[in-house]
Amino acid sequence: MKNFLKLIFIGIITCVFVSGCVSTPKGFLKLPENYLEKRQIEMRIYDTKDEGTIISSVAGVLQDLAFTLDDSETKLGLVVASKKADASNVGQKTIAFFADVLSAVGGTASNNMGNCDDVQIVKASVIIKPTLKDGNRTVVRVTFQRIVWNVNKQISKVETLNDPEIYQKFFNGLSKAIFLEANEI
Repeated sequence: MKNFLKLIFIGIITCVFVSGCVSTPKGFLKLPENYLEKRQIEMRIYDTKDEGTIISSVAGVLQDLAFTLDDSETKLGLVVASKKADASNVGQKTIAFFADVLSAVGGTASNNMGNCDDVQIVKASVIIKPTLKDGNRTVVRVTFQRIVWNVNKQISKVETLNDPEIYQKFFNGLSKAIFLEANEI
């Protein structure tokens, strides 16, 4: 039993020394270069502390943009929505078709058409919270992501959408909806 405890103690000491030799990668905690620019696209501050009005406005805007509400947690200020859309690309299909034809002429079989994008689900996640300074204003942050499936029903892409136009369209609609709700129009 005494030797067993010695082995456990030596094993623990060895693990501590070995893990102390491991270093974090350079730039591990460094934010990406475009981080602030991306946050400015994703966030807006509204001069109201009525989170209920903002949450109902967010839900209305997402529905106007053809999203289906998947989940909302009003106490946490979270709204999640999604919509299914076509992801096919004529150029991608044309290239895949000619690659398949050239492969067949060359005597090999390939299925490039199966790798073409087919459908996608676009997800919107919105977080609503009061500002930290005075609590009289509300911060709204939205992110849009998409998951793309190819013709073979395999996931081919998972990415965050960074197109400023999508975010601008959402926030324009939200500003109008908040104004209409506040003025009971």
